[in-house]
Amino acid sequence: SSDLELLAGRFSPQPSAAGRSHLLMRSQRGVTLLELLIAISLVAILSTGMLFAMRTSALTHEKIGRRLDENRRSVGVERIIASQLGGVMGVMSVCPGQSAPMASSFLAGNASLVRFVSSYSLSEGARGYPRIVEYRVLPAEGIGVRLIASERVYSGPASLEPYCAGAIPPDARSLILADHLAYCRISFHEPYNINTFAETPWLPLWDRPLLPAAVRIEMRPSSPAAGELPPVDITAPIRVDRKRHV
Repeated sequence: SSDLELLAGRFSPQPSAAGRSHLLMRSQRGVTLLELLIAISLVAILSTGMLFAMRTSALTHEKIGRRLDENRRSVGVERIIASQLGGVMGVMSVCPGQSAPMASSFLAGNASLVRFVSSYSLSEGARGYPRIVEYRVLPAEGIGVRLIASERVYSGPASLEPYCAGAIPPDARSLILADHLAYCRISFHEPYNINTFAETPWLPLWDRPLLPAAVRIEMRPSSPAAGELPPVDITAPIRVDRKRHV
């Protein structure tokens, strides 16, 4: 078999010098302009697709993050309102025209305003001085209404005098608790009659010297967003009574 292979190789046609030169040129030839354009186009298409995918992922991540921040804020607002209303203090107010301090809770309000003294502060939580707190329903920018919280330091009955008849003016320290609401209503639960154990009504106005049994704030967004926690109704029971005023 080796003799036959040697014989076949001896009589097989050998390429001429010109053929060998052509084969060498073909092996050393680079890519053509058309091939380069095709490669660049493919790379550009793949890069564009990857950029669009990354941009979509970044926008989705940003949207989810913004939605989570809004949800956290909604939960935080509910906790703040419940903590401040739950920390209502029964205090004695000294208002102009009164001959003596009135055994009043200072808690008063109507369907769009409630004012009280609380042991819970927006800035310091349960630490620090008590605060004179006021929630007000005001028109929002664009559409609907908003709920704003303002507070001042409570240092004793005399510090209530400037707010006996007037409201606390909103300023840079005020906090927007909820914005762009279709409505926001405040109501007050009349204290229970321990002699009859009968259910008492919710009232849109509170101007009595005693504390209500609870305060309720009803809120509805003007345009609910998908995937976001909407503002909910908050009912906070008042855990002190007129016998504990200070």
